[in-house]
Amino acid sequence: MKHASTKYASCSPFKSCEKAELKHAKQYLFGETTEYGLIEKKRSLGYDYYESERILRTFDEFCREQFPCETHLTAKIVMRWAEQTGTEQNLFRLNRVSVIRELARHMNSVGCQAYILPLDFTKKTGRHIPYIFSYEELARLFREIDSCAPSLNAPTRHLVVSVIFRMIYCCGLRPVEARRLRREDVSLRDGVVKILESKGHKDRIVVLSESMLALCVTYDQRADTIYPDRKYFFQSPSARGDGMYSMEWMIPTFRRFLHSAGIFGYAGVTPRTYDLRHSFATHRLYQWIKEGKDVNACLAYLSEYMGHANLSDTAYYIHLLPTLYTDFPELHLDTFQTEVRS
Repeated sequence: MKHASTKYASCSPFKSCEKAELKHAKQYLFGETTEYGLIEKKRSLGYDYYESERILRTFDEFCREQFPCETHLTAKIVMRWAEQTGTEQNLFRLNRVSVIRELARHMNSVGCQAYILPLDFTKKTGRHIPYIFSYEELARLFREIDSCAPSLNAPTRHLVVSVIFRMIYCCGLRPVEARRLRREDVSLRDGVVKILESKGHKDRIVVLSESMLALCVTYDQRADTIYPDRKYFFQSPSARGDGMYSMEWMIPTFRRFLHSAGIFGYAGVTPRTYDLRHSFATHRLYQWIKEGKDVNACLAYLSEYMGHANLSDTAYYIHLLPTLYTDFPELHLDTFQTEVRS
């Protein structure tokens, strides 16, 4: 057996073994010698696949470092990859494991032996209880974020954090949607953000508030002096990947700001970046109710704005309101839930 540097030792997605059943690895992902490259195939179907490509590159490094002499994608490799590490959130683990399951299926479909992790291994365990930030907590949090100092190694980091976390909250974005925004997706002239190929392969347009737009304009002008040809609106200085900030960067960065602001959660509920989106939805609904607006009429608008596939996903936030606000007016939630399901 040849060394990993000359063979696709490990099923590394960017290397390959040279045996008959395992052709050169890049053909399984990029289609350099065949039309069945996984990433090429996905993009030909209209998927951007950038987050998955980043995970595959990380998996490639993992295989080369830990299994340099393997020539197949074995159960041992997959199970080691699937282990939860440190304080890693379960959602992120499920995501990176699912990408490797997809890789294994593709490899098997083109005659490459690969272990496919069972579906029930990554089955979600119920709905995560969201942490809803108070307005006072958000004020403390953004004060800490705005105090982030410039860095020689990451010259736009202090600019990025002030805008990206505000955008997630103010626009109700999923964190991954904010991270993978390309420069052309943000129209500062029209004051809108295009969210393309998001969850459920849905596209949507998000309108920026005047204050959020002004912040984006200032950020773009300053970032442009450092990265004039940047690919992403929030360009990462990291040499790894193609310039998109990773989830591994975002999660610990946000956690540090939370701790600095003295926000630690309650009753076993730990705040996450995604909870900025949850807080946006909850605060928006609460404000509408205080203004006396018809929640049923507004819900469809909020659902579309947030990119929910089902109205019931948005209605979930209504059930959080009575536990969060003592002045919350009485709603007939059972009746409302029936209306949503019908």
